[in-house]
Amino acid sequence: MTNYRRIYTPGATWFFTVNLAARNNNKLLIDKIEQLRQAFRYVKQKHPFIINAVVIMPDHLHCIWTLPVGDSDYSTRWSLIKAHFSHAIEKGEFISASRQRKNERSIWQRRFWAHLITDENDFNQHIDYIHNNPVKHGLTKRVVDWRYSSFHHYVKLGIYPSTWGWVSDFDIKTGE
Repeated sequence: MTNYRRIYTPGATWFFTVNLAARNNNKLLIDKIEQLRQAFRYVKQKHPFIINAVVIMPDHLHCIWTLPVGDSDYSTRWSLIKAHFSHAIEKGEFISASRQRKNERSIWQRRFWAHLITDENDFNQHIDYIHNNPVKHGLTKRVVDWRYSSFHHYVKLGIYPSTWGWVSDFDIKTGE
């Protein structure tokens, strides 16, 4: 079994990419957006954290979290979000023998991408990447047209104009 090494820094801010197991033509996350929102609310109530930015794509999501001072356990939070969401939706997906032996569903990829945000520039680049992701994937022509994004919150706060958009590639690693 592969031994993954993760950095755990209490109170840190993290960028995450979390993917569905089956990504091709899969719209599960936006089709079941209310169940996903409820999974986040449930876990935030039990294990608080701040969602600094988020975009929900049809087959994956990106977000930035800040954990409470003294708390570094983002892995438990992701495990609980995935489990809560998985229990909230009907079964029907193909489940491999390996996952059957472990009593797992085949909704999520087992792992996720985590990047420790190192400074304000890193934070801002990742927020821009998150908000531009629907345009990058060709799901919309304008950032403002994607409903499943914290971009709208940032516009209300006056941080972005509603016309904001990114026209070149991002030079950051994102786990996609």
